[in-house]
Amino acid sequence: MRGINWVTLVGNLGESPEIKSLSNNVKVARCNIATTDIFRTKTGETSADTQWHTVLFWSALAELAAAYLRKGQLVYVEGRIRYRTYQDKSEIRRYVTEIHADSLVMLNKPA
Repeated sequence: MRGINWVTLVGNLGESPEIKSLSNNVKVARCNIATTDIFRTKTGETSADTQWHTVLFWSALAELAAAYLRKGQLVYVEGRIRYRTYQDKSEIRRYVTEIHADSLVMLNKPA
């Protein structure tokens, strides 16, 4: 049986996308999206838990994101979760979790 690797996020951009062109001339745009869960604690107080997600947009979607997305904007993103590792300059192994976006919907005008 095949697995499903699908992520749906609705959140606010923490920064405007940063676009780069890779060596094979493929464009990639990177930004962070904040999602917040609001809940009540056992004492009845309202609390919030914000998670930050690194999102990558590729090719034409990268150009669209770079042209129209701005910090603070509310967006809907669907994509796949990807994990990778690398060694930093100090030879320490680092782990990265990213969302590779397949679709994007802008839910409000840029801030």
